[in-house]
Amino acid sequence: MADPLPLVYVHADESCLGNQFRGRARPGGAGGLVEFGRPGAWERRDYWISEPDTTNNRMALRSAIEALAHLTRPCRVRFVSDSQYLVKGVSEWLPGWKRRGWKRKGGPIENLDLWKRLDRELERHEVAFSWVRGHAGHPRNEYANDLATGAAERQDASQGLVPSGFGPWLAEQRAAGRYLDFDEDGEPA
Repeated sequence: MADPLPLVYVHADESCLGNQFRGRARPGGAGGLVEFGRPGAWERRDYWISEPDTTNNRMALRSAIEALAHLTRPCRVRFVSDSQYLVKGVSEWLPGWKRRGWKRKGGPIENLDLWKRLDRELERHEVAFSWVRGHAGHPRNEYANDLATGAAERQDASQGLVPSGFGPWLAEQRAAGRYLDFDEDGEPA
């Protein structure tokens, strides 16, 4: 019997600064917290990327592409995002687009290049996407938001999975009276 695929949790978010403005660059970022089990503990890694002029939807797609591309072997992935565009796109729209030869009934598919890249990454893994309301006090989503916003502001990238800053970030939040009942060692949900 083959070893089961390792289970990985990804909490990702995206940011686009200046979406309300027309005619000027809108810097964006995406980031995520990657968690996988080790005997007795969860191991955490972070990632983030940026683009100088983009949209929230593009960055949501990039958040998933980057996370899945950094996994060095096939995994079972539970991917959590506050982007309905990403979650609905993967679960509802993508299968139909592929059946129709990457065509959409209502016209061209926006961000087709990224949807195709994401589809290639999805073929390597067993991925279940779920949606969480953004800015609603979910610590892992709030942390991913900080990673994404920071990347958009700095216009930098982690260049892969790096040791996570979630523990110190959480300690800072708790010192401010937030997330006091959050179990950081419990299974990521």
